[in-house]
Amino acid sequence: MRIGTFHFYCSPVKLVAVVFGFLMAFDVAGQKTWTLRECIEYARDNSLSLKQAQYSIALAKLTDKQNRLSRLPNINGSVNGGFQFGRTIDPVTNSFNTQRIAFNSFGLDAGMTLFSGGRINNTIKQGKLDVEASEADAQSTFNTLALNIANAYLQILMAEEQLEGATNRRNLSQQQLDQTDKLIEAGTLPANDRLDVLAQIARDEQTIIQTQNLIDITFLNLKELMQIDPATEMQLEKPQFVIPADANPDALGFGELYSNALNTQPQIRANELRQESAEAGVNIARGALLPTLNLFGGLNTNWSSAGKIQTGSIVDTFYQEVIFENVSGEIGFPGESPIIEDNPYFDQLDQNFGQNFGLNLSIPIYNGSRNKINVQRAEVNILNAKLQSDLTKQQLKNDVQQAIANARAGRRSLAAAEKSQQAAQVAYENADKRFKLGAINNLEFITARNALDIAQTELISAKYDYLFRLKIIDFYLGRELKLD
Repeated sequence: MRIGTFHFYCSPVKLVAVVFGFLMAFDVAGQKTWTLRECIEYARDNSLSLKQAQYSIALAKLTDKQNRLSRLPNINGSVNGGFQFGRTIDPVTNSFNTQRIAFNSFGLDAGMTLFSGGRINNTIKQGKLDVEASEADAQSTFNTLALNIANAYLQILMAEEQLEGATNRRNLSQQQLDQTDKLIEAGTLPANDRLDVLAQIARDEQTIIQTQNLIDITFLNLKELMQIDPATEMQLEKPQFVIPADANPDALGFGELYSNALNTQPQIRANELRQESAEAGVNIARGALLPTLNLFGGLNTNWSSAGKIQTGSIVDTFYQEVIFENVSGEIGFPGESPIIEDNPYFDQLDQNFGQNFGLNLSIPIYNGSRNKINVQRAEVNILNAKLQSDLTKQQLKNDVQQAIANARAGRRSLAAAEKSQQAAQVAYENADKRFKLGAINNLEFITARNALDIAQTELISAKYDYLFRLKIIDFYLGRELKLD
């Protein structure tokens, strides 16, 4: 990834713990002093992008939980009731009636998958991989955020050091103006020399304003990354930076550095997990081509307002009309008549209680080739996941190569900046002596001092840039990152 002018990967844990060796925070005139660790921790708790990544993890964990619970039986209850009108079937007796009937029923059904072509096991495996991939994505998101914060933090410290130098140079220019005024009054220098010094003071003021603007803008960038109110006053802790004397980027080997990076970068791990998840997806799709065996069972009962029960009988005489020799008459026969009453509610529920259980085997024969196409789609997902993994590794390889090149270039730039600053310092000291002796005019002296100012500014930039690139190399090598 590319962050500002730096190009690197880094682990947030190591970055927070040891990138720049932090001191304890303290307050100055009531204004909080922030360490790099505190900036990153604050961003971790408030960053919207990190919250979004955490929500993705939560959703993946819920899916994983659902997949694991799919091994358990499904149990569902049902209750229904209502009225039937006209010619209807009594739900209890199954007889036809032409009347209004109230009915009520209860049911409890359970089912459990005994075999589904391995889909449950593979779905559980896929869910676990997706959770780990989401966590790796969140780690990568945190990496990017931490690196951006570290970059802004360093840029502010660099600009503040440059501002301090610019302020000192403005003070020196003011002292030079005072000295020039004295020499002009003494008749040693012409009055026009004062204009050169005034022009230099104006340039110094411009440099101070530009540097302060850079600090303000970078602070706004830092606050945006931290999700902190832009109006919040911030002061950054300034740790003591020490460049290792034995650092030698020219001796770095690409193979070792790249191998370490492969084992430490979360985006590499995330892509590998997604490739495994895609492979599990193929097994899930293939499982749909196999039979599914389910165990089922149920309990049910019902009640009907038409339900009747014989509670007893009464003795009665039944008459039958008979005809004998063309003479009709009635003959009485003794008999019993049943006493019919409504069957009680709970008695019906008890009498109509039923149970069932069994096995259901579902065999896929033809369903529009959906299962076959799903297998082919899952196989394409594997190819796509592998391609994405290869692209990420290729990008990491490029970044590692770039990190080595940047470290080597940073070392050469720092060495050149140090020599340039030393030469400019000697030239300035010589010009200062000659100026005080009146051997050179103000313009020549200012030119020498401007050359020193430029050399000092470039040295500050080279120092911060090289130090940062060395820390990135240390991380790729798996070393503990220290400044001492």
